[in-house]
Amino acid sequence: QVHLVESGGGSVQAGGSLRLSCAASFFTAGSMGWFRQAPGKEREGVAAVDNEGGNIYYADSVRGRFTISRDNAENTLYLQMNVLKPEDTGMYYCAAAPRWLYRDNWYDQYEYNYWGQGTQVTVSS
Repeated sequence: QVHLVESGGGSVQAGGSLRLSCAASFFTAGSMGWFRQAPGKEREGVAAVDNEGGNIYYADSVRGRFTISRDNAENTLYLQMNVLKPEDTGMYYCAAAPRWLYRDNWYDQYEYNYWGQGTQVTVSS
């Protein structure tokens, strides 16, 4: 059982930055991902990275502004978010998958079997 705890959320103005962290009890051999969910909307994949950091994927809406990274020695996943926009507002979750994910499935929440409780990000205009 992997225990995931997110932190780093908060309220910022548009154009600002936040860095989310996800502390894991341990890392699996699979990919790790960040998802977000805005009120009234479905959960969507934001970014994912495999356990070696070689395969990294981003949603089109965040590419160029967000950076996913991981520290395997510290069992911590990060999401650096720059140039934040009001549409980035939502609850952000980290998740762990049991296997490597690729371009055609990293954004599928059903590929992940462990989830954190989420951290809220609010971006005001």
